[in-house]
Amino acid sequence: MHIPDGLLSLPVIIVTYAVTIGVVGYSLRKLKNLPEDKIPLLGLFAAGIFAAQMVNFPIIGGVSGHLLGATLVAILLGPYAAVIVITAVLLIQTLLFGDGGVTAIGANILNMGIIGAFLGYYLYSRLKAINEQLAIAVASWTSVVTGAALVAVEIGVSKSLPFMKVLSLMVGYHAVIGIGEAIITLAVVNAVRTKLPELQGVPA
Repeated sequence: MHIPDGLLSLPVIIVTYAVTIGVVGYSLRKLKNLPEDKIPLLGLFAAGIFAAQMVNFPIIGGVSGHLLGATLVAILLGPYAAVIVITAVLLIQTLLFGDGGVTAIGANILNMGIIGAFLGYYLYSRLKAINEQLAIAVASWTSVVTGAALVAVEIGVSKSLPFMKVLSLMVGYHAVIGIGEAIITLAVVNAVRTKLPELQGVPA
């Protein structure tokens, strides 16, 4: 889902950078309310997500996917923390490892971090009362597919590739990748809460 340089038009780059900078800045301000005992968890989760994203799991047609992790962090620490964690991970991946383009950093953080953090958090918090495990799975899967669809929209608006072809490929593949995301998120959230029961419940 990492968009490389050369696929986004200048207006799309400007808009996605503006949205991302605004949301990241607001998230940093909101994190002032994060309890001090949870601050070290930001670094821990960033390191864990970074490592997890280096491991790809195979899906159909020789395509592979990896954990995005924004919804996972949002469920445990809240959406603002998730935005900062995923932003840090994606910046390191782009600037040090060339995973995604510099001009597309705004779009990539929006698609993989902001969407997963806020949409995933919203769905989880609304569905939690029905069944928490189902809420985690639905939130994780939906955030991945929605992020993939947004990639197609950004590329389509940029007119660099045919929109419908990109949309069908991105959504089709990520519908499968989203299943892996849901399984991993379920496993990690349940494991972390077993070790850190204070992370139970939707964060404030």
